[in-house]
Amino acid sequence: MADGFEPVRDAFAENFAKRGERGAAMVLYRDGEKAVDLWGGTKDPGQEAHDAPWEQDTAQVVRSVTKGVASAVPLLLHQRGQLDLDGRVGTYWPEFKESGKERVLVRHLLAHRAGVPALDTPLTPAEAIDGISGPRAVAAQRPDWEPGTAHGYHAQTYSWLLSELVKRVTGRTIGRWIAEEIARPLALDLWLGLPEEQLDRIGRIEPVEAPAASPAAQGLRLRPKRSVAEAYADPESLTRRAFGAISPVPDENDPAYLAAGLPASGGVATADALARFYAALIGPLPSARTARAGGRLFAPATLTLARTEESAGPDRVLVVGTRFGLGYMLHGPACPLLGPGSFGHPGRGGSLAFADPETRIGFAYVTNGMQRGVTADPRAQALVRAVRKALAAQEA
Repeated sequence: MADGFEPVRDAFAENFAKRGERGAAMVLYRDGEKAVDLWGGTKDPGQEAHDAPWEQDTAQVVRSVTKGVASAVPLLLHQRGQLDLDGRVGTYWPEFKESGKERVLVRHLLAHRAGVPALDTPLTPAEAIDGISGPRAVAAQRPDWEPGTAHGYHAQTYSWLLSELVKRVTGRTIGRWIAEEIARPLALDLWLGLPEEQLDRIGRIEPVEAPAASPAAQGLRLRPKRSVAEAYADPESLTRRAFGAISPVPDENDPAYLAAGLPASGGVATADALARFYAALIGPLPSARTARAGGRLFAPATLTLARTEESAGPDRVLVVGTRFGLGYMLHGPACPLLGPGSFGHPGRGGSLAFADPETRIGFAYVTNGMQRGVTADPRAQALVRAVRKALAAQEA
């Protein structure tokens, strides 16, 4: 660990001692070089007969953190002149024009403004990963609002919207595109579609109890009129319908689910791979395998697109105020990152990865202990605060 980041190590240890952590890793790159590399705990919580320690190369399904990786693909396709962000989705995918969606733009899809966060008929887990049923369902779905006029988190449908758009433009699955254009050149242990031979490396997801908030913290928390938990409990709410687009809830430890690589929620990665990925979005990686990859992934104009606000305010699915650029969550109360210019994505239950161009940092935290919550997990936020503290001390 680089000198000056000791507060991050301390916060990581406190997550195990005070915040219910079971198994986790956290990595930080600065100026393209690794500055923090932490891991600990158990790889298989709840599996006493087969319990194993978390290793440096343990990988983890990272739920919606996957969206941040997948969202790089349309932006890179735009950067290469293959995709018009202001073009209509139906231009690339004619079937999508059904049911009042003929004017949906690619940028609407990326900024959660397409109006199809839920399905009238949820998909079974088998249908969700078959590569056909999901795209067909979202193409036929009538929007819940006029596309482009509001935003609401497309928790599950983002998988089929993005995967089919990329397939229509490139002829490749999004998982294959990421493997060939990003993961291999950058030497990332990151998969949207986990190979069978990597299964032994994966941490097992298990729910864990979140520590109770202190009375002082509860008093300081701004509470919306209706919390996302309350909205989710209502079977008729858009929140419940959006998160329930796959029913019953799939087993995220199932090898078949991991092999499918759903771009909204099914990516598998090490913390190092995610931090390195975000570092490569904003700057060169000295140890990258190719000159193109080593020169950085996002050109300056593409980086601006990723973190320029496209959606802000009350989220029709998450019910709190959220901010999105093109495919990325932006720094704000619902998703506190390192600073105003940060962009990335949390995963429901804990994991978080992002970049902060101003401090030249790529950050990633992954966990197999799934606590309740969509954003602002207390373990991830303790680490982010510790990074801020370390940076402030270094600058003093």
